[in-house]
Amino acid sequence: MNRIDRYILKLMLIFFGFFALVLVAVYWVNRAVSLFENLIADGQTALVVLEFTLLTLPLVISVVLPVAAFAATAYGTNRLSGDSELVAMQAAGLSPWRLARPVLAFGILVALMVTMLVHAIVPMARAQLAARQDQISENVTAQLLNPGVFQYPAPGLTLFIREMSPLGELGGLFLEDARDPASVTSYSADSALILRAESGPMLLMMNGVVQALRPGADSPLLSVTRFEEMTYDLGGMIGGSDSGGRDLRDYSTRRLLTPDQELLDATGATPQRARLEAHERLAKPLLSPVAAMLGFATLLVGGFSRFGVWRQVAWAIVALIFVQLLTNWAANRAGDEPSLWPIVYLPAAIGGLICAVLLWISGRRKRPRYSGSEQESA
Repeated sequence: MNRIDRYILKLMLIFFGFFALVLVAVYWVNRAVSLFENLIADGQTALVVLEFTLLTLPLVISVVLPVAAFAATAYGTNRLSGDSELVAMQAAGLSPWRLARPVLAFGILVALMVTMLVHAIVPMARAQLAARQDQISENVTAQLLNPGVFQYPAPGLTLFIREMSPLGELGGLFLEDARDPASVTSYSADSALILRAESGPMLLMMNGVVQALRPGADSPLLSVTRFEEMTYDLGGMIGGSDSGGRDLRDYSTRRLLTPDQELLDATGATPQRARLEAHERLAKPLLSPVAAMLGFATLLVGGFSRFGVWRQVAWAIVALIFVQLLTNWAANRAGDEPSLWPIVYLPAAIGGLICAVLLWISGRRKRPRYSGSEQESA
């Protein structure tokens, strides 16, 4: 790598650091605000909010880095063109393909960062986040154990506990579920226990009565059922997770490529869906060099102009949006039919082809054209 390559690469890395910092801050603040509202409403501390926002940061960075690479190359190429440095390099005999070499190296560096994030850091952070969410759910459930007080854990829900023994057994429990106005159900039990299940905390009620009231237009209907044991999903009552299991994104790429029965049972996914998730991770870093080359090749087509290259910048943004829309379409199509997993690599291939065509067009425009008389005089 000669001095010109190092100069262009250094310039792109400086702009990349700036745009990555700004975009990550914007995305992270938006995510932190929603987490702050939800967690503070559940009575959590600021340290818990900070921990959750830090655990979501790797995913935010993996999404932002390709966009930051595009912004860095587009801005950097615009600056090189505006300062006439790009014109000087081309006058020295450097072709568009030769000038694209440091930009491609820059895109590969960004792709390596995204690879490290999506294959190692993001799954580890998501697994830790899922574990902390389970702990928070248990803590919120524990806050409901307040004897002698009517509590309203969610709109339409009323909970009363007469007493609680040192061993954690609840005595004199009353629970009314009026979330559905068409069917109001009341539970009364002599005693109850809170049990931990895979789907979340469960309330085991013993020796009680269920009263279901269905108000009708003519006459309301009341049904009474006595029971010895009955369970109630506390996780659904306090707004817990409805996934019914772990997420595929919590596991490593190696396990997703060769899913075992334990992984399939924990996630409820099929082997094809697990392998699709792995291929989506493998395809994601490929978009980073494509985004970087789009920001460079599109602006290179316009050449030097005293009025700048903002028209080429607009076309570069359109090209990036097209590749992103193609990525979303491929992900949705493969999600509906996991056997079509090869199409997740299609956006990167088409984006690379667009970059190659733009560089070819730029190279043809830079070739001097001689007339027949000039060739004879030469």
